[in-house]
Amino acid sequence: MPKQKTKSSAKKRFKLTGTGKIKRKHAFKSHILTKKSKKRKLRLTHDGLVHQADVNSIKEQLRLK
Repeated sequence: MPKQKTKSSAKKRFKLTGTGKIKRKHAFKSHILTKKSKKRKLRLTHDGLVHQADVNSIKEQLRLK
């Protein structure tokens, strides 16, 4: 039986925290920044956590389950 591979797209986008939560980046921060306010860009800079409804799906993609 071959080894299970992680999804490459998921391993690039998500990181596990020390307490087992999944960290993610915010979208809409890569280009066309002139029309976005400074406050909005600052909020998009900081990492967020994955919503509880999506945790099982992402853990499966990362082969953590």
